[in-house]
Amino acid sequence: MNNPYLPEAYEILEIRKETAIDYTFKVAYEGPLVGGQFMEISVPGVGEAPISICNFDDHSLEMTIRKVGRLTDQVFELNAGDTLYMRGPYGNGFDLEVFRGKDVAFIAGGTGLAPVRKTIDYFARNKDEIQLLEVLIGFKSPSDQLFVEDINRWSKDNAVTVTVDKGEDDWQGETGLITTHIEQLDLSNVSEKIAVVVGPPIMMKVICDLTRPYGLKTIVNLNPLMLDGTGMCGGCRVSVGGQTLFACVDGPSFDGHLVDFREMMMRLQTYRHEETTSYEHACRLTGVQ
Repeated sequence: MNNPYLPEAYEILEIRKETAIDYTFKVAYEGPLVGGQFMEISVPGVGEAPISICNFDDHSLEMTIRKVGRLTDQVFELNAGDTLYMRGPYGNGFDLEVFRGKDVAFIAGGTGLAPVRKTIDYFARNKDEIQLLEVLIGFKSPSDQLFVEDINRWSKDNAVTVTVDKGEDDWQGETGLITTHIEQLDLSNVSEKIAVVVGPPIMMKVICDLTRPYGLKTIVNLNPLMLDGTGMCGGCRVSVGGQTLFACVDGPSFDGHLVDFREMMMRLQTYRHEETTSYEHACRLTGVQ
């Protein structure tokens, strides 16, 4: 895209249901991408939001979208063959060189699995590039699981743990909050290990507090408030090591031990009232509610 502020129309190639409220949209796209980047998607007259790219190839990209607001309500009305407006990609993504030759642990909570899906998959297919691959994933319940086929494939040759906060009677896997399973990580080579943590801010904070005493390098992928995605508005600013940085252009990945999570979580509450009342608003021009 030549104009970073101008959304362009792309064809939706396929829509796959992951859970009752999470659908993966495969969209026609050609251009350079890096795992961990995101797009700004929009519906004219409704709004715009940053969505992580969870997979891509030479001719398409995939985004797993949760139905949680006015914009995503409208996106879920679209079908394969329809148009989705996007601009991007934004963010720096994950530099694969940082992980090569290391023990790597990916820790993801819920939809936090989406931003790291492509990178996990890369190393699962290229195991010779790292020493060890560990994946720890937490979901609220078995019915909230994402990318089940991928997880099953990763589990064949790697240390993969899936836990749910609460399982039904027929659930045979692990239970309990993901933060209670950190002890399962192999910490025998901590100086050559990197953890990547993505999920709700409180989850990332707790895990960073747990890994800090071990000196385990911990990278977090942040999801603060964000508007334009280009560093213009400053809405996504976060404090990292005492510096003010922008998640959209400086991140979204940072050293988790330096992030001021308390400040970030307070800022995330800024527009909760407006988000709630927005459902009652109808655009006077389009009538969209």
